Amino acid sequence: MISSPLTLALVLLLVMFGFLLSSKWIGFSLISTGIIGLVLYDANLPPVLSIWDKAGTLLANSIWNSLNSWALSALPLFILMGEILYRTAISTKLLNGLVPWLTRVPGKLYHINILACSLFAAVSGSSAATTATVGNITLSELKERGYDKKLALGSLAGAGTMGFLIPPSLIMIIYGVLSDTSIGKLFIGGIIPGLMLAFFYSAYIALQCLLHPEYVPVKRDNYTWGQKLRALKEILPVFALIFVVLGGIYLGMTTPTEAAAIGVVGSLVLAWGFRNLTLKNLMESFMAAVRTTAMICFIIAGAAFLSQMVGFVGIANALSRYIVSLELSPYVLILVVGFMYILLGMILDGISIVVMTLPIVLPIVVNAGFDPLWFGIYLVFMVELSQITPPVGFSLFVINHISRENMYTILRATFPFFLIMILMVVLVTMFPQIVFFLTDKV
Repeated sequence: MISSPLTLALVLLLVMFGFLLSSKWIGFSLISTGIIGLVLYDANLPPVLSIWDKAGTLLANSIWNSLNSWALSALPLFILMGEILYRTAISTKLLNGLVPWLTRVPGKLYHINILACSLFAAVSGSSAATTATVGNITLSELKERGYDKKLALGSLAGAGTMGFLIPPSLIMIIYGVLSDTSIGKLFIGGIIPGLMLAFFYSAYIALQCLLHPEYVPVKRDNYTWGQKLRALKEILPVFALIFVVLGGIYLGMTTPTEAAAIGVVGSLVLAWGFRNLTLKNLMESFMAAVRTTAMICFIIAGAAFLSQMVGFVGIANALSRYIVSLELSPYVLILVVGFMYILLGMILDGISIVVMTLPIVLPIVVNAGFDPLWFGIYLVFMVELSQITPPVGFSLFVINHISRENMYTILRATFPFFLIMILMVVLVTMFPQIVFFLTDKV
């Protein structure tokens, strides 16, 4: 038996990683770790039967309290909206509409990865869906036209992560539910950082192409203004869907859940209007949304149970007191937290990182004087970094599957965009007004 909360925290950390490295389900790993924590805590615990009774009561309460949430109902709806758009080839039309407008820009079609990912992220909320959808379309197109392979791969890896930052974001919804932070304000707070990140990516691409003209094929594609205007027909419906979904939230006319429901209806209307809606792809969209939602909810329930156990045995308070005793300045603390998230990103996916660490990290960060809304955006950046951090960067696996390139090539191509994202984290930390500029006006 272990009576020290800090010693117990270290033991449970090793137990949890043991479960995860043994390829057990993440939700199962979290719940099992919580039960083991209750069993190990304090030598004066009651008999084993009462421990299991207590664990069962805590588990039932945590599952109900964490999943019985109106705000969380937006999650499956946004996932379904993204699946419908992905499986009905609406994203292909989005790409075709962007091509004529980028031929005169330094870097030309490289920017399609940035723009297409930004736009698709604004209607899907998933980095994996964004990377897979845009990558399936752009990588082969750029290769056939003679564009540099590494810059194409890197720009896709970097821009694909914006599915978590540009609202509606699945990570923001999960963070808002777990931290009791306004999801609408999280969405609004992510707009300027998301646009800035997209701008930095495009600026880097333009600079590289100016310094290395061989990255861009010599052949010039000329489009008349008539062709450009006709291409808008492919883009405007998607813009309209983005405006309806996000505009309702920002104007205070709809909740995120209501906006998500409108988004599902809108994506069905677009698919029907483009004559891409079939019973087959509709059923595939439903099944994919159910699988993804069930997986996320299982993780949330497990994290909620672990969070209750952490509070019950006093780990959170003991850890908070220990960090306070170190007398770290707020910026040193956030630097340490950032390193921790980068290390966790090497072995865990983004959603797992949020639900596993938030119960412990959030109270410490808030006590240090940071706003929960700001920390939500900061955490999203950390999760984005985890998507392109080896060896478990999920976006890296997606790109590897799409491109059939070896992982070393992908990592080299991705590294500059990883550094750009680090730069963006530094800017958001030094100038939190970037996050609050729009939220203060709502």
